[in-house]
Amino acid sequence: MRRVLAVTLGVALVFSLGLTACKKKEQQPVPQAPGMMPPGGAMQPGQMPPGGAMQPGQMPPGGAMQPGQMPPSGAMPPGQMPPGGAMPPGQAAPGHGGISVPKVEMKIVVPDSVKGKWSGVTLIVEDKSSKKKQEFKVNLNSDLKIPNSNLKVAVGDFLPNFKMDGSTITSTSNDPANPAVRVKVYEGEKEIFKGWLYSKFPAIHPFEHPKYGINLKEGIKKG
Repeated sequence: MRRVLAVTLGVALVFSLGLTACKKKEQQPVPQAPGMMPPGGAMQPGQMPPGGAMQPGQMPPGGAMQPGQMPPSGAMPPGQMPPGGAMPPGQAAPGHGGISVPKVEMKIVVPDSVKGKWSGVTLIVEDKSSKKKQEFKVNLNSDLKIPNSNLKVAVGDFLPNFKMDGSTITSTSNDPANPAVRVKVYEGEKEIFKGWLYSKFPAIHPFEHPKYGINLKEGIKKG
């Protein structure tokens, strides 16, 4: 009888110890693998996700962005510049309020070494529909009426060696190293172009028109 009682008590003790060990094992936290989100995907306040990667549309703790990182949906906090200082298309930089900076009025200076040395220019007019080109010699400060059109070219200053220095446009010498002429183009009574035509760089700020092209060939010296 005593032996049966001892065996029964031993079995009960072993079962009790095993049950306690199972409960402790169930209560232990599940270890997280690197880069794994906690159960349910919920982050603790002030806690960064594994590897520092934010979920889409989620701001980091405290709203602080990592260097070179864009906030959710590309929206920048007020007064903050994006990485690299480049603003998204259509967005004004902080402090500018979307107001464009006014253009600086350029001053044209014809040096004494150039004044009176050139009488005019030769312009090349192209009819884009027929691919035909014509040359016209035009005196400075005079107009050219393009035949068979309602276009008029008003020729202004000629600079044989064009240079832009800050807010000043001038010629560094009287040698035709970079010839340019200032013109205005009118279609009827409407001014449709005002700028410079460059002999050696015709693709820079060219006169654009669906039917005609106008380029500078060269300057014409006096005498």
